[in-house]
Amino acid sequence: MKQQPLKILVVEDEPDQRSLITKMLAANGYQVSSASSVEEAIVMIKSDLPDLVFSDWKLGQLSGMDLLIYVRREHPDMGFIIATAYGTITHAVDAMQAGADDYLAKPYQRQSLLLAIDKVAKSLVLKKQNRRLTSELSQQQELVGLVGKAPCMQKVYTRVQRVSATDATVLIGGESGTGKELAARALYQLSQRKHKPFIAINCGAIPESLAEAELFGAEKGAFTGATALKIGKLEAADGGTVFLDEIGELPLLQQTNLLRFLQEGVISRLGQNGEIKLDVRVIAATHRDLQHEVKEGRFREDLYYRLNVVPIHMPPLRERQEDIGRLVEHFLKLNSSQYKMDAPKLSAATMKQLLDYPWPGNVRELANRIERFVLLGDEEEMVEELSGQPRPINTSQFSLPETGIEWEAFEKDCLEQAMNKHQGNRTKAAKFLGLSYKAFLYRLEKYHLV
Repeated sequence: MKQQPLKILVVEDEPDQRSLITKMLAANGYQVSSASSVEEAIVMIKSDLPDLVFSDWKLGQLSGMDLLIYVRREHPDMGFIIATAYGTITHAVDAMQAGADDYLAKPYQRQSLLLAIDKVAKSLVLKKQNRRLTSELSQQQELVGLVGKAPCMQKVYTRVQRVSATDATVLIGGESGTGKELAARALYQLSQRKHKPFIAINCGAIPESLAEAELFGAEKGAFTGATALKIGKLEAADGGTVFLDEIGELPLLQQTNLLRFLQEGVISRLGQNGEIKLDVRVIAATHRDLQHEVKEGRFREDLYYRLNVVPIHMPPLRERQEDIGRLVEHFLKLNSSQYKMDAPKLSAATMKQLLDYPWPGNVRELANRIERFVLLGDEEEMVEELSGQPRPINTSQFSLPETGIEWEAFEKDCLEQAMNKHQGNRTKAAKFLGLSYKAFLYRLEKYHLV
């Protein structure tokens, strides 16, 4: 692709000198325009942005310094070279301190001018490259969504950066909506496997009867309906990364098979006699307390220790309230860009409500609310919903009976009462219990209430 010639604006109030410089630069392949005053130069800059301004210092009532100040304020990345009279070294120093890229002391030679322009032109190319790289990095960081400067998030960033370049197995814990998958994708994107597959598997969404075939694959004829070879998720991720979301929901039989893979790096498809050697990095996540699950016999202890090589805890939003403002700004920008809409403004009163709200659904809930706000622009609806949400319960008002309680029976009863109270409306019942919709739906399925 042919590179466009550098666009240079020459600002010189002496007609003969202006004509000479303009012709000389044009003869060297530059696209040149000219102005005789600061005022004219500003008008030309507004109508057609140059890449570089070459300006004399003395320009009637205003000076090249005035033009430099304007350019740096309005177009900080534009190149600027200023010519100063012989002996006025203080002008040159002032110009460089104000942001000029270079200066020439009069009288200057033709070669000196061309060298200065070439030097600044190369500098502009580097600036553009740095801007592009910075933008790509920023977009990557926004893509993974790890936004925030709270101390608890800094711990997450540090741990992600330290282990991303390794093949260590990582177990990400945290409540629903805290961004566990985003952390997993960050580990993947910062790793040497980023150009290989990233396969995400929701272990809680796979029917138990199909779990083995989904994860490990199946030979043709291995079971009724297996009319062709099926490649499992682990095999599909060979060379890359597999993310096992909600690993605590994996059936015990598949826990055994997964343990074998983590120990030996091999799998066997359902109905296969041999083994397949795989190179896959495993990242797992759960909202459950796996140590408790181990004690209850629902999760293999040996698998837990195999997965928990490097634990990462995603903090709930209520523990990083100082990040809420940054997250709001991030999601406003992200969604307005995605939907090609102007980002609506939030009033100070609404922002205070966002900061004070407990966010039981964590970052996911905040993201959903801001997305809806960008699409609808209805601040009143957001205020009404935030005001209507239950506040955190003061648990000191309650005391457990001495004999203890049957927790699962208690939880099931709370779910049933909430559903009855809201005539089966799951969204309202979830809000009433302070749960995200996903977490509420999971609990309904757990107790067969759907």
